[in-house]
Amino acid sequence: MQIRENLAELSSEPLHASLTAASMESMNLLNNIAGTYPEAVSFAAGRPYEGFFDTDQIHEYLKVFTGYLRSERGMTEQQVSRTLLQYGDTKGVIAELIARNLAVDEGIDADPRSVVVTVGFQEALFLVLRALRADDRDALLAPSPTYVGLSGAALLTDLPVLPVPSGEQGLDLGELVSLLRAARDAGRRVRACYVTPDFANPVGISMTVADRHRLLEIAASERLLLLEDNPYGLFHRTPDRRPPTLKSLDTDGRVVYLGSFAKSGVAGARVGFAVADQPVGGGLLADELSKIKSMLTVNTSPIAQAVIGGKLIANDFSLVAANTRETAVYQSNLTQVLEGLAKRFRDCDGVSWNEPDGGFFVVVTVPFTVHDAFLEHAAREHGVLFTPMHHFFGAGTDSRQLRLSISTLTPERIEEGLDRLAAAISARLPGNTATDATAGIATGAVS
Repeated sequence: MQIRENLAELSSEPLHASLTAASMESMNLLNNIAGTYPEAVSFAAGRPYEGFFDTDQIHEYLKVFTGYLRSERGMTEQQVSRTLLQYGDTKGVIAELIARNLAVDEGIDADPRSVVVTVGFQEALFLVLRALRADDRDALLAPSPTYVGLSGAALLTDLPVLPVPSGEQGLDLGELVSLLRAARDAGRRVRACYVTPDFANPVGISMTVADRHRLLEIAASERLLLLEDNPYGLFHRTPDRRPPTLKSLDTDGRVVYLGSFAKSGVAGARVGFAVADQPVGGGLLADELSKIKSMLTVNTSPIAQAVIGGKLIANDFSLVAANTRETAVYQSNLTQVLEGLAKRFRDCDGVSWNEPDGGFFVVVTVPFTVHDAFLEHAAREHGVLFTPMHHFFGAGTDSRQLRLSISTLTPERIEEGLDRLAAAISARLPGNTATDATAGIATGAVS
């Protein structure tokens, strides 16, 4: 289709400032490179494993859910049809089922009235940030590096993010307190701290149980809200030793729990949720979030909710049980990637990696700057994709790290991909005089 000529040009000046932010281009850049080199082995996308996808299950889940509406909720056929096919309640139609799942899998006692079902995790995050941002004094604490979706949602809601350094075990809690108090002394109103305690994206690290308790103590003493994101907590190398969520330990109402069924349910359903049980003006924070949602997406697709609800019911409300096969794949892939990195880079000075106990991500450190030009070169010349870590730090930050996602690949593709990655990195190590034309610098240079 040809674009019409002589149309009035819409100047970018009056558009929202977030549209010019570098972080808003990160996902498009990665998708474009992946689309340009479709045969490349991709360690880039943090998506769920596709080997067990079965479209027949969608129909089974719908049948299970409609049966639940008839038997447990006593609905007539007309009411069942209306529940699935009509606009639904803004807060959602599966809040009770989500609450039962959280009780079974996470030990979280959630009142269904405090649950808002959303269009994926991203809407849940947006709703909370939009509700918290009242004026220009407001700010948010978040780990550095952090999930790009958090950065994007904060930009869209005009909520500045104050980065908190992260170590090998998550947030530096001493720095968090210092930054919080300094921000307040400067006139900032720090509304919350975003945190992913388990296998955080992008770094793959987890907080110790002791640090979880300490963070909750800090939140209580400093009157700070915590926004807990938990997409990867189910996928622990030793599932029976999964650490408790912050929300399950919270006795002071300091945690808003943000969840998603993208990794553990059906990604294509795009169903997430917020558990927001904090009292607000005679009601709950969840009620305030539903007001915003009613003007944003109106409601979450009842059919999509029905698919998720059916899966929960069919698995006795345990997504741990429902994801036994997937968890085994992720455990095997993680082990294979860690062992493969050791085999290929054991004797390479300056090349190292972390060793998470689960989740989707491994971070590799190299002795040169990992810029987007190097990613494009690796895709073109070596047929491998990854995510440069600078995308998770914000604009203007250089990084010598790259993120590998282990979730979608078969064992054969992992081996092939690691061979290609090793070739791409080795060509850039000091002492190699080959020229990287894409970067415009000698591959042996350390930048």
